[in-house]
Amino acid sequence: MTEIVDATRAAYFVSDSTGVTAETLGNALLANFPGFRFLKHTIPFVDTDAEARAVVASIDKDAAAGREPLLFITVKQAALRSILGASEATVIDLLAGHLTELEQALGVTASEQLGAYHGLGDTDRYFARMRAVEYAIEHDDGQSSRALDQADVVLIAPSRCGKTPTTMYLALQHGLRVANYPLTDDDFPTEGLPRSVAKYGARCFGLTTTPLRLSQVRHERRPSSRYSSLEQCTIELRRAEDLYRRNRVPFLNSSTKSVEEMSAVIMQTMKLRA
Repeated sequence: MTEIVDATRAAYFVSDSTGVTAETLGNALLANFPGFRFLKHTIPFVDTDAEARAVVASIDKDAAAGREPLLFITVKQAALRSILGASEATVIDLLAGHLTELEQALGVTASEQLGAYHGLGDTDRYFARMRAVEYAIEHDDGQSSRALDQADVVLIAPSRCGKTPTTMYLALQHGLRVANYPLTDDDFPTEGLPRSVAKYGARCFGLTTTPLRLSQVRHERRPSSRYSSLEQCTIELRRAEDLYRRNRVPFLNSSTKSVEEMSAVIMQTMKLRA
């Protein structure tokens, strides 16, 4: 049983580069403590003493307000880590221990060059990701059926079940070509998949959610409409899940999963590799 804690904590994700690594790993760790409410701050490109001290000042202000800050850092320079470590926060250094282990294993000292992790590195992989993003944009929400035979996966689901963010994550993070198609009233009643994607049934993956969650999300877009009503959401989700089962399309419920978790399940189920 998860202990419910009535507490608000400040959480800082600080990096000398983009902050993506600190934010991703930090959030993955915090997700294990759902009883807390975290006020989150992502601060990238902290690469001077003055910038590090400014971060410390902000952290110490939160500490004085009783928010007991947590500080997740991906900072290479020892001098900057020392400044940040003097703050009134619990510091979780996401690089230091691992860098030390790698230095020992490889027999060399790690470079302190800023941004090395986020450099182009493998340029072929970088440009593959960019092409995948272009593909995802062209094929978002059923806008195009061109070159669907090149798709690694085709996501299908009723509107607002998480198709677009999952598509973009798979493209940008893993370089996969992903199309997505919205299931609408025009696609029912039908036994088979919608005509646009029927030829690619083996590449289809479905998303669903709970009627209440879907209604809440749609209400933000079109409040007090048939589109966002609980009744309509229930009907659409039931029809979609029946369609998935009839056509043996694997699917998952997106209501309690992050886009990272959903992407991992999709890749594993469809046997996709980045």
